[in-house]
Amino acid sequence: MRVVKWGEELWKRQGQTLLKLMNSDKGLSRRTFLGGLTACAASALLPECQAAEPAPGGAAPFRIDVHHHLAPPGFVREIVARKTGQRPLVEWTPAKSIEAMDKAGIATSITSVSEPGVWFGDNAAARVLARECNEYGARMVRDHAGRFGLFASLPIPDVEASLREIEYSLDVLKADGICMMTSYGGQYLGDPAFAPVMDELNRRKAVVYTHPVRADCCRNLIPGVGENVIELATDTARTITSLLVSGTPSRCPQVRFIFSHAGGTLPSLTGRILQLYAANKDFAQRLPDGPLAELRKFYYDTANASNPWSLAPLLKLVAVSQVVLGTDYPLRSPEANVKDLIELGFSAGDLRAIHRDNALALLPRLRV
Repeated sequence: MRVVKWGEELWKRQGQTLLKLMNSDKGLSRRTFLGGLTACAASALLPECQAAEPAPGGAAPFRIDVHHHLAPPGFVREIVARKTGQRPLVEWTPAKSIEAMDKAGIATSITSVSEPGVWFGDNAAARVLARECNEYGARMVRDHAGRFGLFASLPIPDVEASLREIEYSLDVLKADGICMMTSYGGQYLGDPAFAPVMDELNRRKAVVYTHPVRADCCRNLIPGVGENVIELATDTARTITSLLVSGTPSRCPQVRFIFSHAGGTLPSLTGRILQLYAANKDFAQRLPDGPLAELRKFYYDTANASNPWSLAPLLKLVAVSQVVLGTDYPLRSPEANVKDLIELGFSAGDLRAIHRDNALALLPRLRV
């Protein structure tokens, strides 16, 4: 008998807790989540129960992956020189991306540079590397029609150069949006120094995809535990909080943010942020609609988060319409990510929204 271990665990250990989590008016609806629990229970107990959507690679590719990395030669040289240990990026090729996409039923992947990004402390070098990565990504889009998109890199913290790169990337290269790291040398995205960049992105109604980095403050804190286990997720929470406290979402309402890894640790910290908002008049003035309203406008991807422990807190905070597929290729398996999402018991409509339709709302050029 085929037993889906995740469904069994969810039903026996997590079901009642998750049901209580979903009873609010703004998160995942009770009806939708009950349907998901039923599907999970069925998959655990009934070997004949089928997923609501074709398995990875079982039909013509239709999914859209918004968290898919490219590794141009200049970027590879930098991470090799710094011994970052990101071997999958060193070995990456466009052909390998397409092969992995086909296995996972992914039609289009929006590519971006992974952490640590293009800035290594030298502004002039960052300008050169950002341009190289962006032009490399644009060639991939042209050479593989329909298979790739591009979130362009910026040479932040060089603000003036970043403004020029925004213009070149969006107007000349026709990038789908902009990729920003969560922090740059300890400065987070709500920092006043980055306000001109955010204002320009707001003027252009740009999609801004963010990727976490290993913050300088918090390396090697726990022996044997790499920064990717805790710190990447935490840096996402830091930059979201920085944006909220600075009032950036209120000042720049046309920027459409995507945050990686289901928002990292942000969902579990939302209560603390609300407490800060209630106690801090300046925060309240800068963000008149309040943190919850802004958090529910953001988008969040499923990279390294297609599990109940990551998605249940997120779906307490936001609607399914704000969740988009992300795989973190080549650092994670697209096929495994899609398979895990299918086995979570979403309804067919919600699963298609996550796998494709929500991304189309952000990137309408992909409607073909």
